[in-house]
Amino acid sequence: MVFNSLQFLVFFLVVTLAYYRMKKQEHRVWLLLLSSCYFYMSFVPKYILILGFTIIIDYFAGLQIAKSKGAGKRRWLIASLIANVGILAYYKYFNFILDTLAPLIGVVFPDTHIPYLDIILPIGLSFHTFQAMSYTIEVYRGHQQPEKNFVVYALYVMFYPQLVAGPIERPQNMLHQFHEYKTYNCDNIKEGLTRMLWGFFKKVVVADRLAMAVNYIYEDYANSSAWVLALGAVFYSFQIYCDFSGYSDIGIGAAKVMGINLMENFNQPYLSRNITTFWSRWHISLSTWFRDYVYIPLGGNRRGERRRKINAFIVFLLSGLWHGANWTFVAWGGLHGALVTLLPGKHKKKVVQTIGRTTGFVLINFILVTILWVFFRSPNIHTALDYLGRMISLRTGENKYGMNIVEMLFSFLLIGIVLYREHKVPGFKIEGNRKFAFYFILMVFVCYFFGVFGENQFIYFQF
Repeated sequence: MVFNSLQFLVFFLVVTLAYYRMKKQEHRVWLLLLSSCYFYMSFVPKYILILGFTIIIDYFAGLQIAKSKGAGKRRWLIASLIANVGILAYYKYFNFILDTLAPLIGVVFPDTHIPYLDIILPIGLSFHTFQAMSYTIEVYRGHQQPEKNFVVYALYVMFYPQLVAGPIERPQNMLHQFHEYKTYNCDNIKEGLTRMLWGFFKKVVVADRLAMAVNYIYEDYANSSAWVLALGAVFYSFQIYCDFSGYSDIGIGAAKVMGINLMENFNQPYLSRNITTFWSRWHISLSTWFRDYVYIPLGGNRRGERRRKINAFIVFLLSGLWHGANWTFVAWGGLHGALVTLLPGKHKKKVVQTIGRTTGFVLINFILVTILWVFFRSPNIHTALDYLGRMISLRTGENKYGMNIVEMLFSFLLIGIVLYREHKVPGFKIEGNRKFAFYFILMVFVCYFFGVFGENQFIYFQF
């Protein structure tokens, strides 16, 4: 069940109405948990067992961590992390590891048949795995009391608005909200629906329209001219942003309608003036996760400039690998890490301030990010390098891009609307019922008549 489907709209309406009809918080928690299970099972039903297994492990691990001391406490945390990382490694990286080792295996054991797994990656596995891990880590650190209500903890992992593609929440933000009875609030309803409609607009009107050109160009890139390849790269930058941030908007809005606050996941990333700022604004829940649970434990910037750069580079490599079992993601993460570590740590503040005063660096930074997105979009390293080589060489070729000139100009107009709206119009609160009604009708009209409907899955579902 994807957000951009009629099935989801019916699901959301039924769940929300039932939620506000219930007078006891424990009934609401059960409703949201069962609804979230149904939501997840609409993809591949059997994979609910994987979530159930990790939920049980982490729930009891959290209780034991709080009770134990010293080595015993650490052992329970390690057991929890091994269970989560083990499942993630098995389903997401097993075939990737075998494929990477295949040449070596072939030399040592020439007649060996490599036992690849014929499995489908459970949807959103990386997201809810990281969210579950943050719970046991925070309990271990003493920043979060263990959740004694199993249903509430299960809902923390399963909450449908952010289950599949984030934001990756922290227990401090979410658990207490599931214990609080949220009364009907008209402002929350309006703000949530406004946010959801903006997310639908970015997904079905902008991202899925850009996808038509992006898919066409990438499939036939070898015959395309350099400017068409550049257009495909730029369009993909905005496609992935509108697709992923659109999902976050819908999820945050759906939760807000029920009075539940999720963390922000994007903050105008393409208006960043350097790569470091870009990563403080793009997929914020993931970048802060790696900062708190990998970068700082490695030593952060406390052990000298050389160690800071090594720690940052490791984080970006892991971030790239988190996105997928492919060397293209590792290269994408590593290149971002290289750009970040090139910024001098000793004079970092001064450099950032200087760059901040120069608006042209926004364009330079966008070009760098767009070039690196080519690795993210390509099926392998060779294709990415070939694509970039043909684009940079200014070669001639076919000027076909999967849409007519009117559609292309309309696409640029839509990109401009997104940039203007998110830069110039703060927040999602609309004062007055008439203004809200006008916005609601207008956005429904725009999404219905200009949307590209094929129930295309969100890009980040694959992670």
